[in-house]
Amino acid sequence: MQGTSTAEADTKPSLLERYRERYPWLDQLARAGKAYTAHHGDHYAAAITFFSVLSLVPLLMIAFATAGFVLADNQQLLRQLQEQIQASAPPGLGPTLKNVVDGAIGSRRSVGILGLLGALYSGLGWMANLREALTAQWRGGSTTAEKPADPPPFLRRLFFDLLALLGLGLALAASFVLTGASTAFARVVLDVLGLSQVPGARLGLVVLAVVASIVGMWLVFLWVLARLPREFIPLRKATRAAWIGAIGFEILKQAFAIYLDSVGRSPTGQLFGPVIGLMVFAYFVSRFLLFLTAWAAVARETAQEADQKGNAPVHLQASA
Repeated sequence: MQGTSTAEADTKPSLLERYRERYPWLDQLARAGKAYTAHHGDHYAAAITFFSVLSLVPLLMIAFATAGFVLADNQQLLRQLQEQIQASAPPGLGPTLKNVVDGAIGSRRSVGILGLLGALYSGLGWMANLREALTAQWRGGSTTAEKPADPPPFLRRLFFDLLALLGLGLALAASFVLTGASTAFARVVLDVLGLSQVPGARLGLVVLAVVASIVGMWLVFLWVLARLPREFIPLRKATRAAWIGAIGFEILKQAFAIYLDSVGRSPTGQLFGPVIGLMVFAYFVSRFLLFLTAWAAVARETAQEADQKGNAPVHLQASA
């Protein structure tokens, strides 16, 4: 009798298992976490973050070269900048900073070319890792996944990765601009319409701008989840995950903006805060995206199992 009771206690489901049986959303969340971990979600997120940070240097070089071209073609702006440097720089440092500006103008072509090549390399590496990570999570969350297809030819893969990188970069830039300019845009619109003194009008326009940003990011997440993986994913399988991703990304953006505002109050924070914050932001966004992909893949697998069970003969369902 004692042995029987011990065996029954061992086979009794745990508290978490009972909650997972009671709440399907919790079971899906737990299965997604298991699939994410089993298929190296954190490792892929770290690789994506590495190439995100690596792309900062060539992007700064491009900005450096662009500023050089603008100053070279605008002598009045160049003189104003040199005068401001001389007035604000510590004694003895003004000529050195002037030489830095002159060097930027003189080497703008070579710096711009090196920046473009570096941005191309890091951007394509970023996109390749993102595609592989999404594909691994989609296949990892499905036990019925088909055999992976042969990869496309190298040049074709690079071409489509480049197009995807440009499209995704423009979409993300537009989202950040829309979110960052929402307050200023609301102020301008209200001043033009003469409604700046109406209670709640500015808040309403800001909310509309945020909603528009979420809708735009939903389209971006839908495209990322369903079209970037190196296998065909039906759009309907990624629709719910894309909504969750758009809302979550907007929350992460707002948190990042609050962080930048807080670290910008000290000289040390202004120097190191944005770089550290960008690394943390990229890592959390990468982990969030890959976990969301695993969640969507688990949901697809659950739906496939339900369809198979529903299409099975009656005697098989009864026996199950």
